[in-house]
Amino acid sequence: MFEKKKISVIVPIYNVEKYLPACIESIQNQSYMNLEIILVDDGTPDNSGKIADEYAKKDGRIKVIHKPNGGLSDARNVGMDAATGDYIMFIDSDDLMMPEACKVLEEKIEKENADYVIGNYINCDEEGNLWEKPVFNNEKYKSFKLSIKDYEDSFFIMNSGVWNKIYDLNFIRSLNLKFEIGLPAEDAIFTTYCFMKSSKVYYIPNMVYCYRQRGAGTSISMNCTPKYFNGISAAYKIIYENFKANDELGFYRFFYAKSMTYMLYKFIDSQLMSEEEKIEVLSKMRWFYKLSKELDVPACQESLGLIIDKIIDGDYRDVIDICKVIAEVRTFMPSEIKEKMSKPQAEMYTRMLSNK
Repeated sequence: MFEKKKISVIVPIYNVEKYLPACIESIQNQSYMNLEIILVDDGTPDNSGKIADEYAKKDGRIKVIHKPNGGLSDARNVGMDAATGDYIMFIDSDDLMMPEACKVLEEKIEKENADYVIGNYINCDEEGNLWEKPVFNNEKYKSFKLSIKDYEDSFFIMNSGVWNKIYDLNFIRSLNLKFEIGLPAEDAIFTTYCFMKSSKVYYIPNMVYCYRQRGAGTSISMNCTPKYFNGISAAYKIIYENFKANDELGFYRFFYAKSMTYMLYKFIDSQLMSEEEKIEVLSKMRWFYKLSKELDVPACQESLGLIIDKIIDGDYRDVIDICKVIAEVRTFMPSEIKEKMSKPQAEMYTRMLSNK
């Protein structure tokens, strides 16, 4: 006997034949049965599309859409347009859902008549071995209702990913919300806009999702190109303008603090750009770093503060020289230390709370 409400689960697919079977089976094996599983083959060149078709032959809940390659956002948009469920969830095709994910998320969104619900999640390595602890501390974060005026608990729980959440599909469609095509940080644009427009958002500490860390130990930052940074600049401008238009710059300050630190270290670690390309990137992102002064958001480390000042002043070659020194030092650091450096620590947010 199917449950009353149907959940549409959207899976964009591209070059994931190694991981796709486990992903699909983690959805099929949900304790909550009333699912519509939408597999969107985004013009994948490997066997992923064929694998999807084989699963569809054996499970009537699976719908496969084959389309020309348009990128992750386009694939998700196509999946949303095809969805017929009451609720909608997203899963990346190399990740996994926990067996009770749909059940616990559906129960909470139904009980609270919420716009969407966020669940806890855990990372795993490339082979699917779970890390020791979930991302959100279960001792600290119990079930609660989020508020955009809450710059502490709600800020930390409101991660950018769309995949550890369940959404009321009518809520999403009432916003005419789509994923931005051709830009990085498409999840952040989507989730922050949802948060600004929602009246009922809840968190539950149940583990609902497993995020696969592929290529752990390698730095994606080292592969960042001018196209990536220019795309990030455009995406961050959309996010900033959305917060500004909705008069929610108080919350945005904290989002900005995290994003500013993250992007600076992306730039510092990047190795594929010429000096002239780096100058172009800094020039195009100058508007973003100027916000640190306008919003009174301090750099989390003294060296980053110096870099920001020089970007604002247009001293781009000085910035590049400083970044070279920091990048050289970071090559000798363990990956976990580098990762910690790239995130503002609790003390910084505490200082920001006292100055808000």
